[in-house]
Amino acid sequence: MNTKARATVAVVDDDLVVLEAVSDLLESAGYVALTFSSANALLRGGALQAIDCLISDICMPGLDGWEVISLAHQQRPQLPIILFTADDQAARMTRSMPLARDVHALFRKPFDAQALLSAIADALEPRR
Repeated sequence: MNTKARATVAVVDDDLVVLEAVSDLLESAGYVALTFSSANALLRGGALQAIDCLISDICMPGLDGWEVISLAHQQRPQLPIILFTADDQAARMTRSMPLARDVHALFRKPFDAQALLSAIADALEPRR
């Protein structure tokens, strides 16, 4: 059985259009997509324990992407994390932050769908 078809990827973004688009992309590529409109929703629901990869926006109201990374890293240190942002300054800052070592990839919105899928496959490769 194809491991990729069973991999569950969570997407956290306060932009519902982005959530829907990324969810459709993931499902068309054979992943199980779980979407959350806030980091709190991801953390409250207990989904963090059931996912194989986490994709999160950096700039969100409430808990931002960096807080998500910190909390995810505490609970699941080996969980692959991919970030995206529409904010140039956030993207530049991300590269210099200590938690950046826990980020598998960083994408600037709008991002290339095939590049995102490649990053996910690469992040999941050690688990296969």
